[in-house]
Amino acid sequence: MFDHIGITVADVKRSVDFYELALKPLGIHIEMPPTPDLIEAGYEGYGFGANGKPWFWVGSGRGSGPIHIAFAAASRSDVDAFHAAAIAAGGRDNGAPGVRAEYHPTYYGAFVFDLDGNNVEAVCHLEA
Repeated sequence: MFDHIGITVADVKRSVDFYELALKPLGIHIEMPPTPDLIEAGYEGYGFGANGKPWFWVGSGRGSGPIHIAFAAASRSDVDAFHAAAIAAGGRDNGAPGVRAEYHPTYYGAFVFDLDGNNVEAVCHLEA
């Protein structure tokens, strides 16, 4: 199952304005604007979604590939296993398994670039 997906855009403001208008009839809106720590790290991303859950991200893509896709993992050990398997399959590390408290306190994810440069993630939202 997918947890979220992100796309890289050339002009963040223009794209966010577009998606705000286009997705409004579907009940989808900005759930999470860029956080200061992510902007400082060079990523300006807006999380669109509903009911408090952002699952479609539009952003600058720095540190990401053309597409970012995150798969939901059932446990933190599954996230660890995903990262090891992806690296063994020829992927390139883009973030070792660990807590990403800047997203939320129990966000445990790992990131790899696939063979075409897409940013692939496994994430578990459960406590340890």
